[in-house]
Amino acid sequence: MGKRVMQLLMEAYDLCEDGNFDEALKIYDKALNEEPENIQALIDKAVTLQTMQRYKSALKVYQSALKIDSKNTDLLVNLGSLLHTMKKYDEAISYYDKAIRIDKKSAMALAYKGLSLGEMGKLQDAISYFKKALAIDKDYDLPNISTEIAKDLLKSIKKESKKQ
Repeated sequence: MGKRVMQLLMEAYDLCEDGNFDEALKIYDKALNEEPENIQALIDKAVTLQTMQRYKSALKVYQSALKIDSKNTDLLVNLGSLLHTMKKYDEAISYYDKAIRIDKKSAMALAYKGLSLGEMGKLQDAISYFKKALAIDKDYDLPNISTEIAKDLLKSIKKESKKQ
């Protein structure tokens, strides 16, 4: 990555931190004009679009990034996250699985897979993935919170089934 593009990405990141997403997108486009196949710029642009709830646009950017590097775990996890947000849980899980095959110690991919499984009502499986993520990264907040949520959901489902 060239120095100029790196500076542009840092500038865009700062704009995102300040909530100036439209301006950040312009900067990402400048970076991509200089380096069209810069995976980090593509991922960051897609994440920004996702933050703006422009899901179809984000999906297009992720798909073009996949054509360049289909084994980038950050890309795979972020694409899974977008699909999860779009309630396409099976598709999201397929991308988390690809990331896990590449990096078995990706706590984020494991935890996010747990979230998608939880949304599908597969709570025991979800808890299992949260525990795997915690075994890798004990400080990872998402699975800690999600495990508690999943356990609460499991308890409420068991109570409901006893009432019936």
